[in-house]
Amino acid sequence: MAASESATNHEPGTIPPALFNACFVLFVINAAFFPTAYLAHWWIWGPDGLGIPIDFVNVWAAGRLVLEGHPAQAYDWDIHKQIQVALLGQSYEGNFAWHYPPPFLFVASLLACFPYTVAFIGWAATSLVPYLAVMRAIVGRPFGLLLAAAFPVVLTNALVGQNGFLTASLIGGTLYLLPMRPVLAGICLGLLSYKPQYGLLFPLVLIAASQWRVFVTAAIVAIATAAASWLAFGTESWQAFVHWMPMFSQAFLTEGRAPWGKMQSIFALVRFFGGSEQLAWIFQWIMSGAVAVVLALMWRSRISYCLKAAALAAGTLLTTPYLFLYDLMVLAIAVAFLVRIGLRQGFERYEVPALGLVAALLMFYPLFGAPTGFGATLVVSSLIARRSWSRRELSDGDSARILSNGLIRT
Repeated sequence: MAASESATNHEPGTIPPALFNACFVLFVINAAFFPTAYLAHWWIWGPDGLGIPIDFVNVWAAGRLVLEGHPAQAYDWDIHKQIQVALLGQSYEGNFAWHYPPPFLFVASLLACFPYTVAFIGWAATSLVPYLAVMRAIVGRPFGLLLAAAFPVVLTNALVGQNGFLTASLIGGTLYLLPMRPVLAGICLGLLSYKPQYGLLFPLVLIAASQWRVFVTAAIVAIATAAASWLAFGTESWQAFVHWMPMFSQAFLTEGRAPWGKMQSIFALVRFFGGSEQLAWIFQWIMSGAVAVVLALMWRSRISYCLKAAALAAGTLLTTPYLFLYDLMVLAIAVAFLVRIGLRQGFERYEVPALGLVAALLMFYPLFGAPTGFGATLVVSSLIARRSWSRRELSDGDSARILSNGLIRT
């Protein structure tokens, strides 16, 4: 205990100045970038008046097909691209393919009701709100808002109009609400079925922790949204989803149509360095199995709930081969739980520099074009593991009491 206390660099309850200052600088950069980029024609529309080919175009185009009465055609790469080209006023190499389950067509069709620019900015802004709220709740202080807005992937996610804010808020909401609002937690988890690859570990840990109300609620919500989409968009939409998914997997996980450096998984790392697909799958399955075992043991142990939640958030990123930088928004949830622990118990001397390394790995991805985000996830996972081994952690009973005391408060 004495050795652990001597390693603490800051008093409990205080925000390290280096952490605050770094977050403030990153927040200013993120806040200033988008109006500057839009006015300079770096974002959404180019200086020639043509649309910039970027991820959000696939959402708006899919929604347009729904509004025109052809939801199943959103999964057809050729038809989908025709809508995108007509919108942008120019063609581009490759595809921004639609590969989400039919329930997400509700969101796409709503966004397609608005002009493209309004939909793009509106989607980024509205999906940011629940993410900010969840981060504030987890950290337990207004500093959580600054930490959320400063996270480096905020810029990437908003720049391409992706759904990382939504994914992070649903995972963060599930983990935040689970100890004291299991039904609400289950609703968040059930809505995460729009990206099923990030929900694979949750049944395992919920069973390990005997969280049956969350489990059942999530299953009901997932089934209900699937049924609603079937009624709204027809059987053909689900048939098209099932038909095109193997082609999508073939294109991105076998052929590498997206450069391997763009994906942030151990699978992509092996392929980036020239490894075969078989070798990449071996590494991926070993890591996924190891993460699953560790999480099952953690969630059955007396390790503090905050560490369990942080580990699960990081683990969802380690167990999927298909992981782009924008989805590393989920890593902010793991960081938020670590920051909460640091504010409660004091930050260790190595933790703030390690978080700086995480930010650097996420920010410098464009310079290297390599899966540096995978390295950032490993750094955060290492911080969680180090805390888990510390004798200074609260027991589950103490952690649950603190979490349920007016939600998460410091």
